[in-house]
This record gives sequence, structure tokens and C-alpha cells, in this order.
Amino acid sequence: MEIMKAITIKPGVKNSIEMRDAPDPARGDDNVKVKVLRVGLCGTDADIYAGEYGEAPPGDDYLILGHENFGVVEETNGNSGLRRGDYVVSTVRRPCGKCLNCQQGEMDFCSSGDYTERGIKGRHGFMAEYYTESPEYLIHIPPALRDVAVLLEPTSIVEKGIDHIYLIQRRISWQPKRALVLGAGPVGLLAAAVLRVRGLETFVAGREPSTDLRAQVAKGLQASYLSVDGMAITDLPGKTGPLDIVIEATGVSSVVFGAMQILAPNGILCLLSVTGGTGVRPEPTDRINQDLVLGNNVVFGSVNANPRHFRKGVEDFQSLEKSYPGVLQKLITSRLPWHDYGQWFGQKRTGIKTTLEISTG
Repeated sequence: MEIMKAITIKPGVKNSIEMRDAPDPARGDDNVKVKVLRVGLCGTDADIYAGEYGEAPPGDDYLILGHENFGVVEETNGNSGLRRGDYVVSTVRRPCGKCLNCQQGEMDFCSSGDYTERGIKGRHGFMAEYYTESPEYLIHIPPALRDVAVLLEPTSIVEKGIDHIYLIQRRISWQPKRALVLGAGPVGLLAAAVLRVRGLETFVAGREPSTDLRAQVAKGLQASYLSVDGMAITDLPGKTGPLDIVIEATGVSSVVFGAMQILAPNGILCLLSVTGGTGVRPEPTDRINQDLVLGNNVVFGSVNANPRHFRKGVEDFQSLEKSYPGVLQKLITSRLPWHDYGQWFGQKRTGIKTTLEISTG
């Protein structure tokens, strides 16, 4: 049996992360073998490291971490449509095979709950030297996007949310002009980027000062940055004007309720952050209910993504590199050799996005 290195945890066991030997995955006749070049780190990885969730594949007592990925094809067959040396990003969720949505290729809407997710739930991830995958879940990456392609998985989440904003709003004649993104982390800034590609006047609201790199990235996208530390969410329309689209990407549940109160008539709020905990707070529920009803507003949540959203992300990356060259690269503020993973896990994190550099292939 061939052996490779991988970064693993024992699901449900806090601080159990380690780099260990794992079986090198053999390529089946229908699969593609990929050499991993880098992985992105995000809050989901931190939560799994903290023992909050995560599930090992059947038969294993460990889970290889990592779902944000970028690699190069090492081995393939003549029917995959891919060649050795092609750059790829893998999608994350795999269908349950039972529910109607999964049978229709919409595994991001799995209704049985029996889906698997690479590096998260029941399927090994990408913090390893190699992985194998069916070509239907691999997204071909143009060489010009090599340096930013690791951002494609979080971008796919944004692409799905914005795609569904426009699908939902087919209910009316609607020409959105102005959007606000709440939160200036990686997902928030990627949302701003996609909104700018769509031609919307875009505002990004964050707690960081206007001198912070996050603000500079927003300005590099020709979006307006609002430093809102200490400001009420409900005061924002006074600075932005009427808001047709609001995207929440803060991870703070109280922000959600404030965001419900700032939509223009016929506006729509997309929630992209997952909040944990058991917090309970008073909210102006009568006001919120009245605003949503009388404004014909919509609030919806979105998680995970379909392969088509990954492909749309590649398309938008190409547009962004043409219109705002170099801005996407500024989101990656730290590139760690993967043996130094301990500098991120369990540590106070700074910057915008950190990657683990696994290979230079």
C-alpha cells in the first residue's frame, strides 16, 4: 500500500489535529487522481478542529480535513475530459442518491440529510498530498487563475446565493441597482466582487477601520467601504440609499435581525453565515414583521453550492481579473507551508484568508 501525508482530526475530539500517514488513494477506472497544491482555511475547519462537528468516512476513525482546494491532475483516463497537468478544483458535497433533489443533480438541496461533504461529513477532504475524484465533480481551471483558484469554493457559496436572489425575484419586474454586504471577511468581499461583476453599486460594511486591508480590497473593486463599529445596522440606509439587495456574511445572528429592517420595497436579504450557540435576545418583532409584509420583502438562507455555481465562479474570476487585476490575490494574506498548520489552528487569526501550501507542482 502506498502512503501519503495528510492532516487529520478525530471527529468530536477537540484539538486532535495531526499530520499523519494515510493510504495514498488508488485511482479507479472512472476516477481522476489529483495532486493537491493548496487548500484554503476557514471557520468550518476551525469548528471541526474544536470538536463541534465533523464526521469520519465509514470504516475510519479519522477525517482528513479541508474543503477549499486547488490541485493538478496527476492521473486520468481518456474519457474524463481532463489531461495530466490540468488545474482543477473539486466541488464539496456529494448526493445521497435517494431524494428527488439529489437525483436531479441538486445535491446542495438534499432533503434526506444523508449527503456527504469532503473534509466535513463522511468523506475525506483535501489536506493531503493526493485525492481521487469522479470527473463530474472537478472544475477545470484556466492557468491564468492558478494563483486565486483556491478561492473558488467560498466563491461558489456566494454565486449560489446571488443566483437564487435573481431566481426568486423573477416574481416581479425588478432591476436592482444597489447592494450592501454586511461583513468584510473572505465571503463578504467575494460577494462584493460578484455583485460588482453584475454591475451593482455595492457597499461593504465592516467593523474594521477604513485603513484596513479589507477596506482597500473593497475600494479596489470600486465598492464603497463603511466602517460601522458602534453603528446601528438600521442607520446604514442613511449612508447608502435604498437597498435592493443585502447579503449577510458576518456570522453574528443579531445582525440578521437588523438587516431585515433595512430593505427597500421589494428588496431581498440573503443569509450566508452559519451561527452557532444558544443566544436569545429581544428583537422588534412587530416592526420586522410589518416591514417584511408591507415591503414585499424576502429573506432566505443559502448554503453549499452546485457545480454550476463553481463554473460561474470561474467565469466571474476571469471578468474580475480583467476589470480589477490583482484584487482577488489581495484576499490571500498568508500562505503557510502545510507543515506549519499549527500556526493557524488554535491560534488568534489575522488577515483575510490563509492557505496551506501543500505542493509546488
